[in-house]
Amino acid sequence: MQDAPTPAEKTWVLALTSLASFMMALDAMVLTTAFAGIRIEFSSSVETLQWTVNAYNLAFAVLLLSGAALGDRFGRRRMFAGGIALFTLASAACALAPTIGWLIAARAAQGAGAALVMPLAMAILSGTFGREERAKALGVLSGITGFALIIGPAIGGLLTEQLGWRSIFWINLPIGAFAATLVRARLRESFGPAATLDVTGLTLVAVAALAWVWSLMRGNNVGWTSAEVVGSMIVGLVFAIAFLIWEARVAAPMVPLRLFVSRSFSAALSLSFLFYAAMYGVVFLLPQFLQVTLHFGAFGGGVRLLPWTATLFVTAPIAGAVVGKFGERPLVVTGLIMQAIGLGWIAFIASPDVAYGALIAPLVIAGVGVSMAMPAAQNAILSSVSLAEMAKASGIFNMGRFLGGMFGIAALVATFSANGAMDSAARFADGFEAAMTLAALLSLVGAWIGLLLPARKPVSTAAAPQMVSRAPGR
Repeated sequence: MQDAPTPAEKTWVLALTSLASFMMALDAMVLTTAFAGIRIEFSSSVETLQWTVNAYNLAFAVLLLSGAALGDRFGRRRMFAGGIALFTLASAACALAPTIGWLIAARAAQGAGAALVMPLAMAILSGTFGREERAKALGVLSGITGFALIIGPAIGGLLTEQLGWRSIFWINLPIGAFAATLVRARLRESFGPAATLDVTGLTLVAVAALAWVWSLMRGNNVGWTSAEVVGSMIVGLVFAIAFLIWEARVAAPMVPLRLFVSRSFSAALSLSFLFYAAMYGVVFLLPQFLQVTLHFGAFGGGVRLLPWTATLFVTAPIAGAVVGKFGERPLVVTGLIMQAIGLGWIAFIASPDVAYGALIAPLVIAGVGVSMAMPAAQNAILSSVSLAEMAKASGIFNMGRFLGGMFGIAALVATFSANGAMDSAARFADGFEAAMTLAALLSLVGAWIGLLLPARKPVSTAAAPQMVSRAPGR
């Protein structure tokens, strides 16, 4: 039996897991203000450019649950360090990319590395800190990660403007090498219960997601009724059905279907998919609107996202603190209606002549709204399952939000391309207006689904096992 962690060990665990999470979150956001530069250098279409994000999202989403299982089997410290190393090497490959195809492949490798790092950071942290200290430690980790999301666009814009877009990937090399070395030197090795890797389930859901996103990406170019698009949709449907059949029969499923018996779990996961779809699509297009249509530089565009991103730092902790008092439903429904209002407002006023000052109020409204909805939706998911299944439920939530982001970018880009183009400020504004309208509609549908959540939290976390265990027998 291992000795209890010393204060120094706890400090190292908190510092290194926070550093790794900060690097992953920062990398996701610094890219947002580099899209315009990448598109110009490679002369790529917006449909192709979206894969610099979607390749990462797909790899992360489908490998996320496997990352935790690999750590449990082969050692959390070993796989955590390996994930950081893979992410770092993939960052170098991104920085060296001679073609857009190379960059997309390297981004997928980054996503695979992040799929190891993020769940294992939580597992290592939770295993090191006792129940009394764990919430505080997780709060520090979440705060640092949230800070990266806030400052990421501005940092990415500054680096892109001063040193070129490749610099946003080069900065990961010293940070990653430093972190991986210290993880091996300072953290204890730990293992979890032996877990079976659901490789078949992973493959089925990956092919289904890829096929559906491919159909969205290609619809405008080859026709929505073409054999390629219709065939892709059918392939996605077949593999999705096969995934559900497999998960219902396999002994150790990646996604236990019994969890969906809970109305709270199903509704929260569905609405999360939708509002993350809206949010990721906006993250992809809004920085480009600021640069292409309003003619701000990369840094100027990144700084002007702060009224939207900075709301997370203020609103999310408050929402997380009051969700137990008011329940998840009012926060989710109100938050997503606010996001819909903010994004719809931006769609209404978007034009080459709009002053940036007119965008501040809707950006704040949308940001406050989604920052209210995020912790409430996650709380609805975690409070609807037993304590033993919380890790699995959290993994499913994160898989769902990244798949939602992937579909959101594809859907908004398809809408943009059907209504606008990159060749002029006016044409970009036309496409952006249509895409933002779709994002607002996705948020409204999410709010409508939020009405299915219980008005008040029906049971405490401690009582959740009884609720879940009785449900299949009804």
